[in-house]
Amino acid sequence: MSIKPLVILPDPILRQVSKPVERVDDQLRAFADDMLETMYAAPGIGLAAIQVGEPLRMLVIDLSKEDEEKAPHVFINPEIVSSSEERSTYEEGCLSIPDYYAEVERPASVRVTYLDRDGARQEIAAEGLMATCLQHEIDHLNGVLFIDHISKLKRDMVVKKFKKLAKDRPPSRLAV
Repeated sequence: MSIKPLVILPDPILRQVSKPVERVDDQLRAFADDMLETMYAAPGIGLAAIQVGEPLRMLVIDLSKEDEEKAPHVFINPEIVSSSEERSTYEEGCLSIPDYYAEVERPASVRVTYLDRDGARQEIAAEGLMATCLQHEIDHLNGVLFIDHISKLKRDMVVKKFKKLAKDRPPSRLAV
């Protein structure tokens, strides 16, 4: 396993729509393991493949706390099939937009179909933080960032800040 460099705003790859995974095999599982290692090292609770430069419809999530046993989830070709009308608000952050957090309102619960790491079709009914995290990461697969859910004024300020920071650093793929 290896830690992958993270793609940081304003890298245009973050706006790409990811392509479906065509085959679940050992190579893809190894990539999922690398994504998990990268997410844990960052540290974060979710990571989409596009955030490490791979425009594939795959994401990983682990909501376990530091003092708990790890509980990694791999979602391949995830798709939200339904969402609640009830809304909830969480303060979100993103490994591709380091050190910036904002309140985002999303559906309180979602139903998601996906393939697991063995290629078996699964469905999850998620609420709370898991629902928020799934929506956040699936947004990444569609070229959408959490800052797209905040006011235009705040979003423009964040983008401007990260464009300025990008001028002061080497290419946007930063190793964790």
